Amino acid sequence: MATSSKSMARLEARVDPEMKALWQQAAELQGCSLTDFVVSSVQEAACKAIEQYRTLNLSRQDSEAFVDALLNPPLPNEALTTAAARYRQAIQS
Repeated sequence: MATSSKSMARLEARVDPEMKALWQQAAELQGCSLTDFVVSSVQEAACKAIEQYRTLNLSRQDSEAFVDALLNPPLPNEALTTAAARYRQAIQS
């Protein structure tokens, strides 16, 4: 049996027999071990939880930045001022 160079951490959990039986049945239906089923399920749940947090957090930050930009717009820079002057001149011609 080949050994992996990647170190592994151990995780233990105590669950009631009914829950373990349910997980075991699901693992068997998917054709994997109980350990593989639990690890992949926890991995999926963790990624989903993190993505939901990031989506909510970024959306709130983006909303606040948008409202701030509307309420406190920055002054136009030189390039924008020049472009606006050229536009005014072009539509008056």
